[in-house]
Amino acid sequence: MSKRIAALDLGTNTFHLLIADIFEGVITRIIYSDQKHVKLGEGGISTGTITEASFSRGIEALSDFHQAIIEHKVEFIRAVGTAALRSAANGQMFIDQVKANTGIAVEIIDGDREASLIYLGVKQAIRLQENSLIMDIGGGSVEFIFANANGILWKKSYPIGAAKLMALFHHIDPIPDAEIKNIKNHLQDVLTDLKATSRDLKLQRLIGSAGAFETFAALCQIKTLGASLPVGKHFCFDLGVLNEVLEDILKSTHHQRAANPAILSVRTDMIVVASILTQCVINELKFRSVELSSFSLKEGLLAEQLQPRY
Repeated sequence: MSKRIAALDLGTNTFHLLIADIFEGVITRIIYSDQKHVKLGEGGISTGTITEASFSRGIEALSDFHQAIIEHKVEFIRAVGTAALRSAANGQMFIDQVKANTGIAVEIIDGDREASLIYLGVKQAIRLQENSLIMDIGGGSVEFIFANANGILWKKSYPIGAAKLMALFHHIDPIPDAEIKNIKNHLQDVLTDLKATSRDLKLQRLIGSAGAFETFAALCQIKTLGASLPVGKHFCFDLGVLNEVLEDILKSTHHQRAANPAILSVRTDMIVVASILTQCVINELKFRSVELSSFSLKEGLLAEQLQPRY
């Protein structure tokens, strides 16, 4: 039986709303989609608080989403909060305010659960016959999932999201070589078990889940085609072109990135550290294939309704 479901992903940088009809674990029709660049972690990501301004932006975004949910006659709502909400001292206060204002119950999920939902979302967009690494760069955390069509082989969430890396390292623009080296050294230390697991599984395929990888895809298209085109659920990168795009980002100024229509305002600065992280993973794990899945956590929330949890 078909259900109309609203999925809300309340991330550190962006709040997403997706309303869709699903049938037997498959998204049959997208009814409505919206995103608000709330920047919930802005100004408080390092101290574990949601600032007053960010709190207000978040409440306003949820009020807009609630109106859309009513207008589209949604039968069931799933809303989850990720890194910013689970780490903020006043995260529960935010959730309580959302409930009082809209009736929407937000579930704070841990990184392990977040990774499982990302897998379910990516599985809706890409065939996973071979062992692959799914990578989701968020503002507060990054999820890595080794998986295939049969399920998840290994997963872990690391507190190295773009907003956190930027707060720690990216204070001068363009980012100096010394800071790039510091970030890479930090990632080397943090991702030791990821590299060991990758070697054991002999992976050659990396799948970037939405977010920064959508920006990379648009910039690659502009470099090769002169314009960015809709990519649908899936996009295959040319590794040479992708590396050129990542290097271009590292050399760019804030003004240049802000003037580039392919880079969303919420990613103007965070795309720099996201590029370093992506470079590091590709080079260290020696991937020969890199792809984009435009489906991620919110699509996983939808698909989970008629599928078992992983």
